[in-house]
Amino acid sequence: MAKILVTGGAGFIGSNLVDALIKNGHKLVVVDDLSSGLKSYINKEATFYQLDISSDELEPVFAKEKPDFVFHLAAQIEVAKSMIDPRHDAKINLDGGLKILEACRLHEVKKIIFSSTGGAIYGDTDLIPTKEDCPAYPLSFYGIHKLTFEKYLNLYYHNYGLNYSVLRFANVYGPRQFKGGEAGVIAIFTDNAVSDKTSYQFGDGRQTRDFVFVSDVVAALISVMEVDYQGEINISYGLESSLLDIREALNKALDKKILVEEKPAKPGEQRRSCLDNSLAKKILNWEPKVNLEEGIEKTVTWAKNKNS
Repeated sequence: MAKILVTGGAGFIGSNLVDALIKNGHKLVVVDDLSSGLKSYINKEATFYQLDISSDELEPVFAKEKPDFVFHLAAQIEVAKSMIDPRHDAKINLDGGLKILEACRLHEVKKIIFSSTGGAIYGDTDLIPTKEDCPAYPLSFYGIHKLTFEKYLNLYYHNYGLNYSVLRFANVYGPRQFKGGEAGVIAIFTDNAVSDKTSYQFGDGRQTRDFVFVSDVVAALISVMEVDYQGEINISYGLESSLLDIREALNKALDKKILVEEKPAKPGEQRRSCLDNSLAKKILNWEPKVNLEEGIEKTVTWAKNKNS
Protein backbone atom coordinates (compact mmCIF):
# COMPACT_ATOMS: atom_id res chain seq x y z
CA MET A 1 0.00 0.00 0.00
CA ALA A 2 1.30 3.43 -0.97
CA LYS A 3 0.35 6.98 -0.09
CA ILE A 4 -0.59 8.76 -3.29
CA LEU A 5 -1.28 12.45 -3.91
CA VAL A 6 -3.51 13.34 -6.87
CA THR A 7 -3.69 16.93 -8.07
CA GLY A 8 -6.99 17.58 -9.78
CA GLY A 9 -8.51 14.68 -7.85
CA ALA A 10 -11.98 16.28 -7.84
CA GLY A 11 -12.06 16.44 -11.64
CA PHE A 12 -13.36 14.11 -14.30
CA ILE A 13 -10.33 11.84 -14.77
CA GLY A 14 -8.80 12.53 -11.34
CA SER A 15 -11.83 11.47 -9.32
CA ASN A 16 -12.20 8.25 -11.30
CA LEU A 17 -8.49 7.57 -10.68
CA VAL A 18 -8.80 8.26 -6.94
CA ASP A 19 -11.71 5.82 -6.64
CA ALA A 20 -9.73 3.09 -8.41
CA LEU A 21 -6.59 3.64 -6.31
CA ILE A 22 -8.58 3.50 -3.05
CA LYS A 23 -10.26 0.31 -4.27
CA ASN A 24 -6.73 -1.09 -4.77
CA GLY A 25 -5.92 -0.39 -1.11
CA HIS A 26 -3.87 2.81 -1.35
CA LYS A 27 -4.13 5.90 0.89
CA LEU A 28 -5.13 8.97 -1.11
CA VAL A 29 -4.57 12.70 -0.78
CA VAL A 30 -6.46 15.01 -3.14
CA VAL A 31 -5.39 18.57 -4.00
CA ASP A 32 -7.92 20.52 -6.04
CA ASP A 33 -9.14 24.13 -6.19
CA LEU A 34 -12.59 23.00 -7.44
CA SER A 35 -12.39 25.36 -10.43
CA SER A 36 -13.55 22.62 -12.79
CA GLY A 37 -14.08 19.65 -10.47
CA LEU A 38 -16.81 18.94 -7.95
CA LYS A 39 -16.46 18.31 -4.23
CA SER A 40 -19.14 15.61 -4.52
CA TYR A 41 -16.77 13.63 -6.80
CA ILE A 42 -14.12 13.28 -4.07
CA ASN A 43 -13.99 9.87 -2.45
CA LYS A 44 -14.86 10.16 1.26
CA GLU A 45 -11.85 8.00 2.16
CA ALA A 46 -9.42 10.52 0.62
CA THR A 47 -7.84 13.42 2.52
CA PHE A 48 -8.81 16.62 0.71
CA TYR A 49 -7.02 19.98 0.48
CA GLN A 50 -8.78 22.74 -1.43
CA LEU A 51 -6.03 24.89 -2.87
CA ASP A 52 -4.51 26.15 -6.09
CA ILE A 53 -1.37 24.27 -7.14
CA SER A 54 0.41 27.60 -7.67
CA SER A 55 -0.23 28.50 -4.01
CA ASP A 56 2.54 28.66 -1.41
CA GLU A 57 0.34 26.38 0.72
CA LEU A 58 1.16 23.42 -1.53
CA GLU A 59 4.60 22.53 -0.12
CA PRO A 60 3.35 22.19 3.49
CA VAL A 61 0.83 19.60 2.26
CA PHE A 62 3.72 17.50 0.91
CA ALA A 63 5.62 18.00 4.18
CA LYS A 64 2.66 16.77 6.22
CA GLU A 65 1.43 13.94 3.97
CA LYS A 66 4.76 12.65 2.57
CA PRO A 67 3.32 10.94 -0.54
CA ASP A 68 5.15 8.09 -2.24
CA PHE A 69 3.65 8.83 -5.66
CA VAL A 70 2.13 11.92 -7.27
CA PHE A 71 -0.34 11.92 -10.13
CA HIS A 72 -0.40 15.42 -11.60
CA LEU A 73 -3.71 16.06 -13.38
CA ALA A 74 -4.56 19.59 -12.20
CA ALA A 75 -4.45 22.06 -15.08
CA GLN A 76 -6.01 24.93 -16.93
CA ILE A 77 -7.63 22.66 -19.52
CA GLU A 78 -9.27 24.91 -22.10
CA VAL A 79 -7.28 25.50 -25.28
CA ALA A 80 -9.40 28.53 -26.26
CA LYS A 81 -8.99 30.10 -22.83
CA SER A 82 -5.21 29.69 -23.05
CA MET A 83 -5.23 31.76 -26.26
CA ILE A 84 -7.18 34.55 -24.57
CA ASP A 85 -5.12 34.60 -21.36
CA PRO A 86 -1.76 32.83 -21.85
CA ARG A 87 -0.31 34.23 -18.61
CA HIS A 88 -3.08 32.61 -16.57
CA ASP A 89 -2.47 29.32 -18.41
CA ALA A 90 1.25 29.60 -17.63
CA LYS A 91 0.55 30.42 -13.96
CA ILE A 92 -1.26 27.14 -13.48
CA ASN A 93 0.32 24.79 -16.01
CA LEU A 94 3.92 25.99 -15.59
CA ASP A 95 4.29 27.88 -12.29
CA GLY A 96 1.94 25.48 -10.51
CA GLY A 97 3.71 22.54 -12.09
CA LEU A 98 7.11 23.81 -10.92
CA LYS A 99 5.79 24.11 -7.36
CA ILE A 100 4.74 20.46 -7.56
CA LEU A 101 8.14 19.42 -8.90
CA GLU A 102 9.97 21.31 -6.14
CA ALA A 103 7.72 19.72 -3.50
CA CYS A 104 8.38 16.28 -5.03
CA ARG A 105 12.15 16.92 -4.96
CA LEU A 106 12.21 18.27 -1.40
CA HIS A 107 10.10 15.45 0.02
CA GLU A 108 11.65 12.60 -1.96
CA VAL A 109 8.61 11.43 -3.91
CA LYS A 110 9.35 8.09 -5.59
CA LYS A 111 7.69 9.00 -8.88
CA ILE A 112 5.49 11.63 -10.51
CA ILE A 113 3.07 10.70 -13.32
CA PHE A 114 2.00 13.59 -15.52
CA SER A 115 -1.23 13.69 -17.51
CA SER A 116 -0.35 15.45 -20.75
CA THR A 117 -2.13 15.91 -24.07
CA GLY A 118 -1.78 14.28 -27.45
CA GLY A 119 -3.53 16.40 -30.06
CA ALA A 120 -2.61 19.79 -28.60
CA ILE A 121 1.09 18.90 -28.46
CA TYR A 122 1.49 17.38 -31.93
CA GLY A 123 -0.55 20.08 -33.68
CA ASP A 124 -1.51 19.60 -37.32
CA THR A 125 0.39 16.65 -38.75
CA ASP A 126 0.05 14.28 -41.70
CA LEU A 127 1.54 11.48 -39.59
CA ILE A 128 -1.68 9.73 -38.51
CA PRO A 129 -1.91 7.77 -36.30
CA THR A 130 0.69 9.95 -34.58
CA LYS A 131 3.60 8.40 -32.66
CA GLU A 132 5.39 9.88 -29.66
CA ASP A 133 8.49 10.79 -31.70
CA CYS A 134 6.51 12.97 -34.12
CA PRO A 135 7.90 16.54 -34.14
CA ALA A 136 5.86 18.63 -31.70
CA TYR A 137 4.65 22.02 -32.90
CA PRO A 138 1.77 23.07 -30.64
CA LEU A 139 -0.67 25.63 -32.02
CA SER A 140 -1.88 26.84 -28.62
CA PHE A 141 -0.38 28.16 -25.40
CA TYR A 142 -2.02 25.19 -23.64
CA GLY A 143 -0.10 22.76 -25.86
CA ILE A 144 3.18 24.68 -25.51
CA HIS A 145 2.88 24.76 -21.72
CA LYS A 146 2.11 21.03 -21.54
CA LEU A 147 5.14 20.29 -23.72
CA THR A 148 7.32 22.62 -21.66
CA PHE A 149 6.34 20.85 -18.45
CA GLU A 150 7.31 17.54 -20.03
CA LYS A 151 10.79 19.02 -20.54
CA TYR A 152 10.87 20.20 -16.90
CA LEU A 153 10.18 16.62 -15.83
CA ASN A 154 13.11 15.37 -17.88
CA LEU A 155 15.34 18.08 -16.37
CA TYR A 156 14.36 17.11 -12.81
CA TYR A 157 15.05 13.45 -13.59
CA HIS A 158 18.54 14.11 -14.94
CA ASN A 159 19.52 16.71 -12.35
CA TYR A 160 17.76 15.53 -9.20
CA GLY A 161 16.86 11.88 -9.88
CA LEU A 162 13.10 12.47 -9.69
CA ASN A 163 11.53 9.51 -11.49
CA TYR A 164 8.66 10.28 -13.86
CA SER A 165 6.47 9.11 -16.72
CA VAL A 166 4.25 11.13 -19.05
CA LEU A 167 0.96 9.89 -20.49
CA ARG A 168 -0.27 11.86 -23.49
CA PHE A 169 -4.04 11.42 -23.64
CA ALA A 170 -6.23 11.42 -26.71
CA ASN A 171 -9.81 12.77 -26.25
CA VAL A 172 -10.97 11.28 -22.96
CA TYR A 173 -14.71 10.90 -22.31
CA GLY A 174 -17.09 9.13 -19.95
CA PRO A 175 -18.95 9.49 -16.63
CA ARG A 176 -18.24 12.64 -14.57
CA GLN A 177 -17.30 14.70 -17.62
CA PHE A 178 -20.01 17.34 -17.67
CA LYS A 179 -20.98 20.40 -19.67
CA GLY A 180 -19.59 23.45 -17.91
CA GLY A 181 -16.75 21.50 -16.26
CA GLU A 182 -14.10 19.53 -18.13
CA ALA A 183 -16.36 19.27 -21.16
CA GLY A 184 -15.47 17.56 -24.41
CA VAL A 185 -17.74 17.19 -27.41
CA ILE A 186 -19.20 13.87 -26.24
CA ALA A 187 -20.04 15.31 -22.82
CA ILE A 188 -21.71 18.36 -24.37
CA PHE A 189 -23.70 16.39 -26.95
CA THR A 190 -24.72 13.75 -24.37
CA ASP A 191 -25.82 16.28 -21.77
CA ASN A 192 -27.90 18.14 -24.34
CA ALA A 193 -29.34 14.96 -25.84
CA VAL A 194 -30.66 13.50 -22.58
CA SER A 195 -32.31 16.87 -21.84
CA ASP A 196 -33.76 17.17 -25.38
CA LYS A 197 -31.70 20.29 -26.02
CA THR A 198 -30.02 21.23 -29.29
CA SER A 199 -26.28 20.70 -29.82
CA TYR A 200 -24.26 22.74 -32.28
CA GLN A 201 -22.08 21.07 -34.89
CA PHE A 202 -19.41 23.33 -36.34
CA GLY A 203 -18.38 22.27 -39.82
CA ASP A 204 -19.38 19.20 -41.81
CA GLY A 205 -19.03 16.78 -38.89
CA ARG A 206 -16.32 14.77 -40.64
CA GLN A 207 -13.49 16.18 -38.52
CA THR A 208 -12.00 13.29 -36.52
CA ARG A 209 -10.68 12.72 -33.04
CA ASP A 210 -9.40 9.69 -31.15
CA PHE A 211 -11.83 9.04 -28.28
CA VAL A 212 -10.67 6.93 -25.32
CA PHE A 213 -12.94 5.94 -22.42
CA VAL A 214 -12.07 7.14 -18.92
CA SER A 215 -11.81 3.64 -17.36
CA ASP A 216 -9.17 2.73 -19.95
CA VAL A 217 -7.24 5.92 -19.12
CA VAL A 218 -7.41 5.14 -15.38
CA ALA A 219 -6.08 1.62 -16.05
CA ALA A 220 -3.14 3.13 -17.97
CA LEU A 221 -2.36 5.60 -15.16
CA ILE A 222 -2.31 2.81 -12.58
CA SER A 223 -0.17 0.61 -14.86
CA VAL A 224 2.55 3.25 -15.22
CA MET A 225 3.08 3.60 -11.43
CA GLU A 226 5.56 0.74 -11.16
CA VAL A 227 7.01 0.94 -14.67
CA ASP A 228 10.55 2.28 -15.00
CA TYR A 229 10.11 4.45 -18.09
CA GLN A 230 11.12 8.10 -18.36
CA GLY A 231 9.36 9.54 -21.37
CA GLU A 232 6.07 10.06 -23.14
CA ILE A 233 3.45 7.40 -23.88
CA ASN A 234 0.30 7.91 -25.96
CA ILE A 235 -2.93 6.69 -24.36
CA SER A 236 -5.63 6.40 -26.99
CA TYR A 237 -8.16 4.10 -28.62
CA GLY A 238 -6.09 4.32 -31.79
CA LEU A 239 -8.94 4.89 -34.26
CA GLU A 240 -10.40 8.03 -35.80
CA SER A 241 -14.05 8.80 -35.09
CA SER A 242 -15.95 11.74 -36.53
CA LEU A 243 -18.63 13.93 -35.02
CA LEU A 244 -21.07 12.17 -37.33
CA ASP A 245 -20.03 8.86 -35.71
CA ILE A 246 -20.77 10.35 -32.28
CA ARG A 247 -24.19 11.52 -33.41
CA GLU A 248 -24.99 8.05 -34.76
CA ALA A 249 -23.86 6.36 -31.52
CA LEU A 250 -25.97 8.78 -29.45
CA ASN A 251 -29.00 8.18 -31.67
CA LYS A 252 -28.62 4.45 -31.05
CA ALA A 253 -27.99 4.74 -27.29
CA LEU A 254 -31.01 7.02 -26.81
CA ASP A 255 -33.19 5.31 -29.45
CA LYS A 256 -34.05 8.68 -30.96
CA LYS A 257 -32.57 11.25 -33.30
CA ILE A 258 -30.75 13.87 -31.25
CA LEU A 259 -31.25 17.57 -31.98
CA VAL A 260 -28.30 19.12 -33.84
CA GLU A 261 -27.95 22.48 -35.54
CA GLU A 262 -25.15 22.71 -38.09
CA LYS A 263 -23.03 25.87 -38.17
CA PRO A 264 -19.98 27.04 -40.15
CA ALA A 265 -16.64 25.54 -39.18
CA LYS A 266 -14.51 27.36 -36.63
CA PRO A 267 -11.34 28.83 -38.18
CA GLY A 268 -8.16 26.94 -37.38
CA GLU A 269 -9.82 23.81 -36.02
CA GLN A 270 -7.69 20.70 -36.37
CA ARG A 271 -9.18 18.42 -39.05
CA ARG A 272 -7.82 15.05 -37.94
CA SER A 273 -6.30 13.65 -34.77
CA CYS A 274 -5.44 10.07 -33.89
CA LEU A 275 -2.66 8.72 -31.67
CA ASP A 276 -0.64 5.56 -32.13
CA ASN A 277 -0.86 3.53 -28.90
CA SER A 278 1.58 0.74 -29.75
CA LEU A 279 4.16 2.00 -27.22
CA ALA A 280 1.59 1.76 -24.41
CA LYS A 281 0.90 -1.84 -25.39
CA LYS A 282 4.64 -2.58 -25.30
CA ILE A 283 5.68 -0.65 -22.17
CA LEU A 284 2.55 -0.90 -20.02
CA ASN A 285 1.04 -4.12 -21.38
CA TRP A 286 -2.07 -1.97 -21.79
CA GLU A 287 -4.71 -1.68 -24.46
CA PRO A 288 -8.14 -0.03 -24.56
CA LYS A 289 -11.14 -2.23 -23.89
CA VAL A 290 -14.15 0.09 -24.36
CA ASN A 291 -15.16 0.99 -27.92
CA LEU A 292 -16.98 4.20 -28.83
CA GLU A 293 -20.47 2.68 -29.01
CA GLU A 294 -20.14 0.96 -25.61
CA GLY A 295 -18.52 4.03 -24.06
CA ILE A 296 -21.29 6.35 -25.22
CA GLU A 297 -23.92 3.94 -23.86
CA LYS A 298 -22.18 4.06 -20.45
CA THR A 299 -21.93 7.86 -20.64
CA VAL A 300 -25.62 8.21 -21.55
CA THR A 301 -26.62 5.98 -18.61
CA TRP A 302 -24.60 8.16 -16.23
CA ALA A 303 -26.00 11.39 -17.69
CA LYS A 304 -29.57 10.12 -17.36
CA ASN A 305 -29.02 9.19 -13.70
CA LYS A 306 -27.37 12.57 -13.04
CA ASN A 307 -30.30 14.45 -14.54
CA SER A 308 -33.05 12.32 -12.97
